[in-house]
Amino acid sequence: MAQFFYKALKPDGSLTTGELAANDRTEAFQRLDRQGLQLVSLDVGGVAGVAGNGGAAVEPKSGGSRWSFGKQKGSEAEAREAAEEPAGPVKLKRAEVVLFTEELSDLLAAGLQLEPALRIMESREEKSGLKTVVRILRDRVRDGISFSNALRQASPSFGDLYCNLAAAGEVSGALPTILRRQADYLVTMQDLQSKVLFALIYPSFLVGSGIMVAVLFVTFLIPKLVKLIETTGGTLPAGAKFVIGMTDFLATFWWLIVMLIVIAVLLFRWAIRSEQYRPVWDQQKLKLPMFGNILQTRFFVQFLETLANLIHNGLPLLRGLELARNATTNIYLKALVDKVVDYVAEGGALSRGLKRVGFFPPLLLDMVAVGEQTGDISQSLQRASERYDKELAKNIEKIGALIQPLVIMLMALIVGVMAYFMITVIFETISSVRSRSL
Repeated sequence: MAQFFYKALKPDGSLTTGELAANDRTEAFQRLDRQGLQLVSLDVGGVAGVAGNGGAAVEPKSGGSRWSFGKQKGSEAEAREAAEEPAGPVKLKRAEVVLFTEELSDLLAAGLQLEPALRIMESREEKSGLKTVVRILRDRVRDGISFSNALRQASPSFGDLYCNLAAAGEVSGALPTILRRQADYLVTMQDLQSKVLFALIYPSFLVGSGIMVAVLFVTFLIPKLVKLIETTGGTLPAGAKFVIGMTDFLATFWWLIVMLIVIAVLLFRWAIRSEQYRPVWDQQKLKLPMFGNILQTRFFVQFLETLANLIHNGLPLLRGLELARNATTNIYLKALVDKVVDYVAEGGALSRGLKRVGFFPPLLLDMVAVGEQTGDISQSLQRASERYDKELAKNIEKIGALIQPLVIMLMALIVGVMAYFMITVIFETISSVRSRSL
């Protein structure tokens, strides 16, 4: 066992120091938390000094390892930072959301309660939007607001799905597990985004080259060839006429095209957010090529794992279904789960309710039915979620592998069409010159 020297705050706000023996820091966290102490610093191999003015931490002796978790409550520095930082919603980068989720899930899994865990995260030295968000969350939680509602008030970057999953985790007591799974999902999506951007580096050069060739072709080569054909008495090919006409139209009405594109984008965004058209859009998203399958599989993983955690932590099946439904942000899928909830409320089996809506795959239905027969439905739901989680990872890898070849093929098609038009005009010019000379 290692010897740990700590400084911590008692429930009455006074500072205390001491030492304890533990196998690792996680065990030290748990033991001090059970005593109702809120850590300020934790040292290994060196004696922790008592905080001086403002609760500043004292460096450990040489050879020691130190974890400092924050300043003494009520310090002038803390009050000054709180006055400087905004109290309203703060936007976070995706990487910051991932970092927050990973750190909080680790601290909660180590046995800390939510408020002390947020206190530890708030003590980070660098000033950033994440530190501000953690401070807002901790203030809201101390005021008695639920963690999921505090997330909505602290930052819009968490999103409805994140907040709904957090609400389900609070009710079931499985918040660390749900946050860990959400962190894994966010990391996976971040990796996919990075792969897509990396895969588009080479195609972007092709796009730039294709645009340069098209501009050169339209603004320089075609006018020269047109004049040459006109002097020989020939006629332009249909393809060249189409390109010239399109170029003249774009040069004259470019402002109208830009305006129409902006209006179309605004109308589309309004439609997918309206109560009338959003269910239709949510349904159509599930049918998109490649991405629709990922959205469906992601829903299966989220629904099964949330329901498994809720039931495993003692909630009745019906209540678990209601919470799993609330954790779903897709309106179309939420309506399907509503039907399942109504069927189970009438005394029906979960597997039959899932089968009646006609959306869930047969393998999933069979795994749920096996869980009902064995009496361990939470374990069956967990195994099903793991199975579809593997399928989700495979689908994401496939999309990452297909994006670059598809973009290259598209660029090759565009360049090929332009080359065809140019070669056709050149041949037509040569033919006209030959016929004129004869």
